This record gives sequence, C-alpha cells and structure tokens, in this order.
Amino acid sequence: MRVSVFIATSLDGFIARVDGTLDWLPENGGEPHGYDEFMATVDALVIGRKTFETVLTFAAWPYGKKPVFVLSGQPERLKAPEGAVCEFMAGTPEELAARLAQRGLGHLYIDGGLTIQGFLRAGLIQRFILTRVPVLLGSGIPLFGDLPGDLWLEHVATRSFSSGLVQSEYRIPGEPSPSALG
Repeated sequence: MRVSVFIATSLDGFIARVDGTLDWLPENGGEPHGYDEFMATVDALVIGRKTFETVLTFAAWPYGKKPVFVLSGQPERLKAPEGAVCEFMAGTPEELAARLAQRGLGHLYIDGGLTIQGFLRAGLIQRFILTRVPVLLGSGIPLFGDLPGDLWLEHVATRSFSSGLVQSEYRIPGEPSPSALG
C-alpha cells in the first residue's frame, strides 16, 4: 500500500489557524497545481475528526464518491453528509492501514495534522507533496510534531506557480514513489 500526503502549509509551517480555519488559502485552491491529478491516483482518504469537521463547513463535499475514512475515538457520534462515502473508525495508524490494505486499497491520502503526524511516527507515509503558500501566520496548527529522531527525506521535484505557490515533493528513502508533479 502507498500512503501519501498532499497538503498546503503557510511559509512558517502551519496547515490551519489555531481555530482550524483555512481562510488564508487561495480561493478555490489558486491555479491548478496537481491536486486533481493526485486525487485520480488515490483509492481513499484517511482524515481526522477535526479535519472532517472543517470539511463539513465547506459549501460542498469536496471528495465526491471517493471513500473517506474518518478517525475518531467516538465514531458513533459522527454522521456523514448526504451523498458522501464515509466510514468512521478508531484505532492506531498501523491497525487502520492493515484494515484498509485487507480491503484492497492501494493508495491512501492522509490529511489532517494529528493524523499525518500519527501515520508519520508509525513509519507509514512514503510520499509528501507540500505546497507552500506565501503567507506567514505566526501561529496555528503545525504540520509536523515531535518525532523520535531525525527523518531525512529525498527530494523528488519542486515547481513554482505565478501566484507564488511553491510545491515540493519528497519521498522517504527506500520507498518507491513515482513523481506526481509530472
């Protein structure tokens, strides 16, 4: 199973404001930067409860019929929006990855700060696609948290956009990962 992260960060490394809002992101994602192409390779998303609650504030469910697994310690309290393909789960990243692999899912997209951090600490992520937005927030929810030690990444590609977005792809050394930046 391949496990990837595709996420935007502020220049100072935050993925959301302290209250979880994303009002600093370019409207409609800015110019095309490979998200649709990336999503076409993904079998399912794994997101945390807080990310799920943020997504519920969007005008429309952004994932179509793509399966979304929402992690929560109390999954029975959550409800999927109309038309969404959602399943609510609890467990460690290792347990969840094993369950989803047993279902035949080949490529997972992990989103949400704590969820990404958990999967990273468990050694389950092979690829990062980070899009840096040219804004300094000063505080917020960080993309990365504590790690047991240094984690060196291999640079795959970087490209910039006229809006000022800069996107870099990295892979964990030793893990095969074709470039999504084309």
